[in-house]
Amino acid sequence: MATLDKDIFGLSVENHELVKLAYDAYLANSRSSHAKTLKRGEVSGGGKKPWKQKGTGRARFGSTRNPIWRHGGVAFGRTGEENFAKKLSKSAKRIAVRQALSMKNADKAVIAIETFACPKGKTKETIEMLKANKINENENVLLVVSVKDELVLRATRNMANLKAVRPSYLNVFDIMNADKVVVTEKALPMIKDWLMGEEK
Repeated sequence: MATLDKDIFGLSVENHELVKLAYDAYLANSRSSHAKTLKRGEVSGGGKKPWKQKGTGRARFGSTRNPIWRHGGVAFGRTGEENFAKKLSKSAKRIAVRQALSMKNADKAVIAIETFACPKGKTKETIEMLKANKINENENVLLVVSVKDELVLRATRNMANLKAVRPSYLNVFDIMNADKVVVTEKALPMIKDWLMGEEK
């Protein structure tokens, strides 16, 4: 059984603010900006002045496409060019990932395995690995492997509740949403090199 590094899996997390910032940043950076509203100049119709300027006793209007009219344009609506991205420094992201892994480990949700063998690239091999580690198929599992080759991809892609990633692709969103985090022995030093690289 591999030993989990205390600098990565054994931090005492008293404040969850950084983890929340990293979680929100992941969602914000994944957000698309396709919604677009029509301005008054883009709505069809409204070419004719609805009534004459004076003498009717009503307010003056030049177009029925005015934003305050029904079926009119939208004032200050979405343009489709909004940028929802949130920036977080590389060091802050790495600390947040370490904190998230430590929180999962504190909940006994991190499982270190010797290797993930899938020589045939079959889903059955993944199911057998989960059963061997007493993991329910209905649980959300994050599998961290040293190499994500074609065999690993084929063996895991048909499982809706399992996601396989390389160490450098670890993020707070996937970690916090996983019921179990399974890490292979070869992936552990790679995780340490990535998360502790700036502190050496």
